Amino acid sequence: MYLLPAIDLLGGKVVRLARGDYDAVTVYSDDPVEQASRFSAEGAQWLHVVDLDGARTGVPANSAVVEAVIAATGLKVEVGGGVRSLEALERLASAGASRVVLGTRLATDPGFAREAAARYGDLVCAGVDARAGEVAIEGWREGAGVAATELVAGLAALGIRHLVYTDIVRDGMQTGIDAEAYRRMARCAGFPVTASGGIAALDDLRALAALGDKAIEGVIVGRALYEGSFTVHEALGALGAFGTKEP
Repeated sequence: MYLLPAIDLLGGKVVRLARGDYDAVTVYSDDPVEQASRFSAEGAQWLHVVDLDGARTGVPANSAVVEAVIAATGLKVEVGGGVRSLEALERLASAGASRVVLGTRLATDPGFAREAAARYGDLVCAGVDARAGEVAIEGWREGAGVAATELVAGLAALGIRHLVYTDIVRDGMQTGIDAEAYRRMARCAGFPVTASGGIAALDDLRALAALGDKAIEGVIVGRALYEGSFTVHEALGALGAFGTKEP
């Protein structure tokens, strides 16, 4: 299990959205590289980056920023948002991304996801974002008409072994987590998941750590870090021995 501080990019700035709402934006930094470097200095080894412009339009718009972050920090970067072609995936792979998240195309085109997994292997990660049990796509603005459990259950057959599961209702709200939901998703997938959405306090991290690394591969934390609920160092401590374990 490992910690992934989150950097969401919108117009080149570091922001957080409330429940994925593009009209509810909080800007935390104008300099993503500086923010990433700060997380690295605090002990982070991984970073979760979302290109929100790309998620909304379907075309990555912040790839150059992602490249700069990787080059400047040496962090392992998991990145998603608008990755809907093999060309977009290849650019991020060439930039040094450690993992690339597929969201909309995963839900709408299993053939594409299978081809991406066959070509890029462990680099490919599923991004399943759910609202009331239904997968959301197109920057969370539309429902895919498929249950999250159904999509997750088919990932292994596509050759995908990594999953970021986001509870949209909790995301960016610091409302706390439903730890058991991640355990259920891990059982459904047949492999551990990365938990995302709603983490508000160190007790949330401890609850996830208690599930063990057979259920939880990583934990993404955003607003709680930006607003000082705890530090990266404290988060790693709450995760205990899992906090420094490599995937």
